[in-house]
Amino acid sequence: MAKREDEEMTESGHDDDEPEGLEPEPAPGRVSSSDVKSGGAAPRMARYGEGSEGSPARRERGVAGPRDGLLTRAGKFVRDIRSELGRVSWPTTLEVRNTTIITIIAVIFFALYLFAVDRGLALLIEQIQRFVNWLFGAA
Repeated sequence: MAKREDEEMTESGHDDDEPEGLEPEPAPGRVSSSDVKSGGAAPRMARYGEGSEGSPARRERGVAGPRDGLLTRAGKFVRDIRSELGRVSWPTTLEVRNTTIITIIAVIFFALYLFAVDRGLALLIEQIQRFVNWLFGAA
């Protein structure tokens, strides 16, 4: 059966699953910084909303008519915040407690480590000062 389908495909010149008359579109042309005149900015440097002459043309997306009032926008803002907070994955009490304990242990460890390094360096500097004073005889 597969042999018959292959023969039919060979005779017609194309696969029956593909729509007729559609050819692949050519890839869009690319613009690089070497294609731009030396006086103009590179394409990647163009700002949003600038016209062809370089004058800014401010546009707001999605705004078709007059703006809503302050209270309407504030209400929408609060609704958006509530819906966004509903998507947050909040940690459980056990997770908060465990991470708090780990943080406290880490703070204590680093505090003791830095205290020991500070005392060690202070002792070393004191010994170097005593040695220099003994060596040069300064009192």
